[in-house]
Amino acid sequence: MQTKKQSALEAIMNILFGYSVNFTANMFILPMFGFDISIGQNMALGVLYTLISFVRSYIIRRYYNWYHG
Repeated sequence: MQTKKQSALEAIMNILFGYSVNFTANMFILPMFGFDISIGQNMALGVLYTLISFVRSYIIRRYYNWYHG
């Protein structure tokens, strides 16, 4: 069973990789749909989604640890 600290570390590592993929994808995909965003806007958008992703990942991980523990 994971500790809360291990769950948080796993979520952070997952988010670091996800943020990189998201940032790159936004630079190519959003302009295809008419959304021309700056690098700063892309970074801000990424930060917001990163916070949401961290909370989601952490809650799911803690639930499964509780349920199976």
